[in-house]
Amino acid sequence: MSTQPIYIPRAGGERERRRPQLPQDRKRELRIWWREIDRWLLGLVLLLMAVGTLAVAAASPASANRLSTADVALPDLYFFWAHVRWQVLGLLVLLATSMLPRELMRRGSILLAGAMLVLLLLVPFVGYEVNGAKRWIRFGLGVQPSEFLKPAFAITVAWILSWKLRDPKLPVILISGALVGVITVLLMAQPNLGAAILFIGCWLVMVMLAGLPLQRIGMLVGAGVAGMLAAYLFYDNARQRIDSFFGGPSAYDHVDLANRTLTGGGWTGSGFWLGQNKMRLPEAHTDYIFSVIGEELGLIVCAIVVLLYLAIVLRVLIRLVDEDRLFIILAASGLIALFGGQAFINILVNLQLFPSKGMTLPLVSYGGSSTIAQCFTMGLLLAVTRRNPYLAPEPFDLRDALEKEEDQ
Repeated sequence: MSTQPIYIPRAGGERERRRPQLPQDRKRELRIWWREIDRWLLGLVLLLMAVGTLAVAAASPASANRLSTADVALPDLYFFWAHVRWQVLGLLVLLATSMLPRELMRRGSILLAGAMLVLLLLVPFVGYEVNGAKRWIRFGLGVQPSEFLKPAFAITVAWILSWKLRDPKLPVILISGALVGVITVLLMAQPNLGAAILFIGCWLVMVMLAGLPLQRIGMLVGAGVAGMLAAYLFYDNARQRIDSFFGGPSAYDHVDLANRTLTGGGWTGSGFWLGQNKMRLPEAHTDYIFSVIGEELGLIVCAIVVLLYLAIVLRVLIRLVDEDRLFIILAASGLIALFGGQAFINILVNLQLFPSKGMTLPLVSYGGSSTIAQCFTMGLLLAVTRRNPYLAPEPFDLRDALEKEEDQ
């Protein structure tokens, strides 16, 4: 294509020189994005992803050796190189998502939630099983619908709960509760109790922020306790995991192996690629990667990883202190509750303080669906927390807003 300037005739025979505007518009959009984005949050996310790259490199030999067969021997860094490819794709997803306008981001997330809910309905019929759980659908590559439903669910519920400002009489709690109930039933059928707990926890955080009265919060907590009791009595997967946790681990139990691997390196670790316990650990590159970090890099590095997760959560909460839009507050809170909750559960499992849940460590564990979905989650967080630094938002009080709507 020619790069010659474009000449446009003017009145009187004069000509004005004008260059194409598209590149300039793109540069302007990028400058606005860089000015509005939370660069501290972006930096923390990139640092955590770098830690994940190092951790998968440490865990890759153990998983490659465990999954090799007599016919096919996987190279030691097989999962490392695959993880790098997924991270590059995930980083592109993160940056592209963070540039979306809020309205487009909201509409796209609602459509994604509907599509993933349909796929979740199809999983029992056309899905395939891995490690005793049917959670994946194959589209050339395996896709886990629940992973992509998580961030879309948070945005959708935030949108539903924000209806309250338009009409306080709308049963937004009931509508959003019905949605999370359907998702919970579908997840427990896989079985995927850990993800079900995560969805319920995210929903509870959001409805409390939406101004749910304390009396109803108490009722929901009571219903949650009753639900866990019912799951123990009638849901085999939950009963087996809870019994295994409270009954004490055996010498060959996955959680016990993970805990011994975690503490095997002491404070400073046994050295990169020098860990021995990891070679016996199942899912070293996914569910129990935190234990591999502990053995090879030490408990000090594990503490740094925990601090990184806490810093990301706190950074989002600090960003929301002066926010004046209910939808943004609810959406960001729901997204960070999913992210922080999943990290919290995974770390507790590795510390032998929580029953095994088959849940990855966000942005650190190896994975295709999980890596892309977590990057999408952080991209949405960056998108909803974008703010013009030259505009001072007005203080927002949900109670006052609801009272004004009622008076009208």
